[in-house]
Amino acid sequence: MEQISEFEFYARLREQRGMVLLLFTAPACASCRAFKGLLREYEMLRDDLQVWEVDAVENPGLVREYEVFHLPALFLFQDGHYRRPIVCEARPAALHQAVTEALALPPLEPP
Repeated sequence: MEQISEFEFYARLREQRGMVLLLFTAPACASCRAFKGLLREYEMLRDDLQVWEVDAVENPGLVREYEVFHLPALFLFQDGHYRRPIVCEARPAALHQAVTEALALPPLEPP
């Protein structure tokens, strides 16, 4: 899992191939810590996936742009393009199912 800021996000995303799960977190968020552990494991199982973490407190521009109203918030990108938000329980099977279903749907316009 890699920390990323709003200043480097779009430049890095344009160059990215494969999937990126963008996770918005905050230092005091207990649910965020649970999701981070789950995403670290999921990232190790998939060669085509990177997980990027955005500190919502330090990156308010991305928080506003992606309309993040609760944490943790998770968004899926593929080959540099926005796919959709991922909403699921912090369980491996639920995460895998949500990602698989999101990839089967047509991409959305970015927020």
